[in-house]
Amino acid sequence: MIQIKNYINGTLVDAISNQRLNNIAPATGKVYSQLPDSDERDVAAATQAAKNAFSIWSSLSAEKRGDYLTQISKKILEKLEFFAQAESMDSGKPLWLAKQTDIPRAASNFKFFGTGIQHFASESHYMEETAINYTLRRPIGVAGCISPWNLPLYLFTWKIAPALAAGNTVVAKPSELTPLTAFYLSEICIEVGLPAGVLNIVHGLGAKVGTAIVKHPEIPVISFTGGTKTGEEIARTAGPMFKKLSLELGGKNPYIVFNDATLEDAVNTAIRASFTNQGQICLCGSRLFVQRDIYETFKNEYLKKVKALRVGNPADDKNFMGALVSKQHLEKIESYVQLAKEEGGIILTGGNRIQFPGELSEGYFYQPTVIEGLSFQCRTNQEEIFGPVVTIQPFDTEEEVIEYANSTSYGLASSIWTNDVKRAHRVAEKIKTGIVWINCWMLRDLRTPFGGMKSSGVGREGGWEALRFFTEPKNVCIKL
Repeated sequence: MIQIKNYINGTLVDAISNQRLNNIAPATGKVYSQLPDSDERDVAAATQAAKNAFSIWSSLSAEKRGDYLTQISKKILEKLEFFAQAESMDSGKPLWLAKQTDIPRAASNFKFFGTGIQHFASESHYMEETAINYTLRRPIGVAGCISPWNLPLYLFTWKIAPALAAGNTVVAKPSELTPLTAFYLSEICIEVGLPAGVLNIVHGLGAKVGTAIVKHPEIPVISFTGGTKTGEEIARTAGPMFKKLSLELGGKNPYIVFNDATLEDAVNTAIRASFTNQGQICLCGSRLFVQRDIYETFKNEYLKKVKALRVGNPADDKNFMGALVSKQHLEKIESYVQLAKEEGGIILTGGNRIQFPGELSEGYFYQPTVIEGLSFQCRTNQEEIFGPVVTIQPFDTEEEVIEYANSTSYGLASSIWTNDVKRAHRVAEKIKTGIVWINCWMLRDLRTPFGGMKSSGVGREGGWEALRFFTEPKNVCIKL
């Protein structure tokens, strides 16, 4: 039984309550570790440690701070296999996916911002014969970083790295469903000698730890990734306190295929966009819209490949999909498939939980599911399901599919498939999403702004956007 601990003021400690929560492996349904059941007292201790460390950390040169982050990056890569196994066991995702994507990306986040801060420049404005204005960007103080369960270390470090690089200290909360790699990150921070209090990791329930972070009067900046409803609660709490907020929330992303698209590429990428990480990525394309001329051809090829996908033990590299993250989430997926049937949807493939014999008999496995025959306005097509469930429907005109795509309250990402350059630019401009991929999906450059419109969030992450978010701008005007 792995005993996870909080990381506060440079040391590993239990929760002040001395209470623990069970952590369940999704593939087996069995408890395999325990984490601290922390509360506002632990958050208060972490915040005090972060406050104490702020003056020292913020006064270090960008190069020195960057050195610490690049050391952490190297240590993660040295232990890639170890971290990947932990991530796979903790979240249910395939081991190959954790090795190829999650852990390398976590290391890249530290390296990217650790080196990027050394090139972070500010603006100056020359007023002829009058004055020079220049902008100072200084760290804000203690940053609260709250990350989700679907890409545990990947998204945890996506917040922590720019906050630390910019000179802030951090109180961070990983998801209580997937705490293991954040705990191992704590150990790496101790190994590299990160100064005490610079990064503090508090484990526990969102209602206790997350709420305490958001409410704490001495944490002036909050970066959160998670569900839209939780984001609304955070905004209601933090707004009246005038905290700086970055909210990366849900998505109900359209995947649009025009009749001039390269069909094989569009089908193959649609498989990845639909079912990577069991569909538990906010960027997954969960609404497939295919122009009527090629609809049946696309659908038949797509279904053939979906039916060939292997689901099973995350440790087996032959399996494309592993387990869903929790029993509660599995039940949510089942409820949405039932809703789709009630709304008139036809299950083309999937639609059922998978029961394996032996060790995996209590795991949370679900078939990749494709549903046809639904209105674009129905709940199944409007609400975020966040699992291996995809709807597919035909469209006739460009105007029609733009209406379909923009009909939800979300606006995170979209994927458009066409070989008509003019159409690509035209549709990309009209689609209301923060990210538009043309003839690709999940092709990410860490320098670009990342985030969504409407209910998909507030603010942007990535590149200079992240470093600007974690700093406070000050204009200095010098009269000539």
